[in-house]
Amino acid sequence: MMRRNFLQTAALAAAPAPELSGRRAELYRLLGDLPPRNRPIKAQVVAVSERPLYVLEKLELDLNGLETVPAYFLKPHGLSGRAPCVLYQHYHGGQYKLGKDEVLKDKPDASLPAWADDLARAGYYVFCADTWVFGQRATRTELDVFKEMLWRGRVLWGMMVYDSIRAVDYVLSRPEVDGARLATLGMSMGSTMSWWLAALDDRVKVCVDICCLTDFDELIAQDNLKGHGIYYYVPGLLKHITASQINALIAPRPHLGLAGNLDALTPPKGLDRIDRELRAVYAKAGAPENWKLVREDVAHTETPSMRREALNWLKEKL
Repeated sequence: MMRRNFLQTAALAAAPAPELSGRRAELYRLLGDLPPRNRPIKAQVVAVSERPLYVLEKLELDLNGLETVPAYFLKPHGLSGRAPCVLYQHYHGGQYKLGKDEVLKDKPDASLPAWADDLARAGYYVFCADTWVFGQRATRTELDVFKEMLWRGRVLWGMMVYDSIRAVDYVLSRPEVDGARLATLGMSMGSTMSWWLAALDDRVKVCVDICCLTDFDELIAQDNLKGHGIYYYVPGLLKHITASQINALIAPRPHLGLAGNLDALTPPKGLDRIDRELRAVYAKAGAPENWKLVREDVAHTETPSMRREALNWLKEKL
């Protein structure tokens, strides 16, 4: 059985979840048996610490009724009143014990500072949570959790997405957050989560994805399904929708994609297809300036120029 840890704290008045219809509702139904959208959220601050650029709150959240969700909320020094917030989605990379701590750490090769530092300097509140099987939730293997969920009618990716939607509910319940200025960003698995979340939840106003804008059909054509973890695969998905069509649900809201032409997880022909189709979608929506794909001749890595593009996009659009 999965670990159960219900927080004995007062329930929050969560922001109402958006009503889903059309393609959004169809996509959400593919995500398996999910908990109710509007179940009460419980939250507890378990520790507060001072960092050079921000105050770090360590949280424990009950988002799903099944498993406690450890999370961070960062409050930049000198920031007061309602301000924009960035939901940072951590990557996979096989680093199951890392989880949300990714947002706090400089890149291992010292090429880039922690996202927490750059976002704090820019004046954003930051939220980041451990997703299923990562960080403090890494109590079982990804494969074991995927298998058990499948037996129970659940989908691991669906439960990950559900937690992210409920994280939006939590963040919007905080009085310091300007609910009209909410962004999501991440790299790799965090990139995929960012565009799925923005597609399903229009309360997210800006999306930045780094190194995982993957066209599913082209990934198959390149024989690289092994490149993604088992969490990535949603039963029946390709019978209903393409990657471009999921991303089209974000339009006309601002969406920046950052990709490497040498990245096996984002085959170039797939990037071409997504870019072509999203250009048409955004043009039809009357907001061609809100879609941008920046490609570099690198593999699966974030570069300093990608970081600059992302921060400039947030500054302009958020």
